[in-house]
Amino acid sequence: MASTASFNTQIKASLSKVLRGLHWWRSCLWLGLMSSTLTGCAIMTGSPAPTSPQQQQALPSAVLSQHEDHLSPATMDRLLHRSITYHLGAGDVVSIAVYLHPDLSVPQPGMASSGLIGALVSNDGNIQLPLLGVVHVAGMTTKQLQAHLTTLYARYVIDPKVSVQLQVTHSIRYYLLGEFIKPGLVYSDRPLNVLEAMALGGSVNLADADLRGAYVVQDGRKLPVNFHKLILAGDLQQNIPLKTGDTVLIPSITTMRAYVFGAVNKAGPIPFVNGHLSLLQALSDAGMNTTNLTTAQLSDIRVIRSEGATGQFYVVDARRILEGKAAPFYLKSGDIVFVPQTMVSSWNQAIQLLLPSLQAIGAILNPFVSIKFLQQ
Repeated sequence: MASTASFNTQIKASLSKVLRGLHWWRSCLWLGLMSSTLTGCAIMTGSPAPTSPQQQQALPSAVLSQHEDHLSPATMDRLLHRSITYHLGAGDVVSIAVYLHPDLSVPQPGMASSGLIGALVSNDGNIQLPLLGVVHVAGMTTKQLQAHLTTLYARYVIDPKVSVQLQVTHSIRYYLLGEFIKPGLVYSDRPLNVLEAMALGGSVNLADADLRGAYVVQDGRKLPVNFHKLILAGDLQQNIPLKTGDTVLIPSITTMRAYVFGAVNKAGPIPFVNGHLSLLQALSDAGMNTTNLTTAQLSDIRVIRSEGATGQFYVVDARRILEGKAAPFYLKSGDIVFVPQTMVSSWNQAIQLLLPSLQAIGAILNPFVSIKFLQQ
């Protein structure tokens, strides 16, 4: 009997150790839910989560709904100048002729042989003319300058006939930044479109370029140009004319970011790792853990994806991904992720909740988002 009691005692001790071990593992799994599970495979109670790419691809999508929106044609016409009139600037040379008054013309007859072909626009934007002296011309078109000189010469000449010709364009310049072979400030002897200007930068390092995040800055605002379609698909609708002083920026994949807001501890930009970022990884990096996991509406996550003039809107059930019942949802550069604390009834309500966050980072948003939601 003593040996039987001893045996029972050993069995109870062993079971106790096993139960403690199981409890410890369960705690580890729960506490590590967002730190390890969100960065890779999901845990599903009662069965292991699939780990191979083949298993993940076989799972249903976590996207509950999706729709697309576009900037209106009127907005596009307002933003994208399909034909750009040239405006005079420093370094340009113009020739000016006043009919029947050769002494007022620049260059004057006989002076062309000396190499003088017209009046040089100074760094201050001025030209020097006979009788008139200093005339400010920067920012004018040749037609505007012609009308202006006609008015000025009318003070001294009866019914003056003035003609203006642009001889040399030295003020046309563009800034090529980012993943160009030869980035920097480039000059042109004529106005260029996007592809022509980019050619002055040598070529684009496509292997390291984030085309989805590329943009043109004109007059201090980003233009909704789709560089992915322009460069890889040859969509010449995106090949808009540029104004002097425009910036073309092709960012590196090392700067790729998604933005997570809502029921997370660390709202804001989340970097991609080697060009990849899943929704669960982004939530983990944004500080989602076992505390806010229970308060967040993981089954109603909103994702705004934009490129050029097009925006795509997704409703994603991240809880199904977390439980291993749906395939991972991978983010793209510039995606905006909103984790609501309560169920939202419509996209309009989601946008209203997001607006304060979008306004805080408006300068770095893709053009579609800033134009669609912040500039109306």
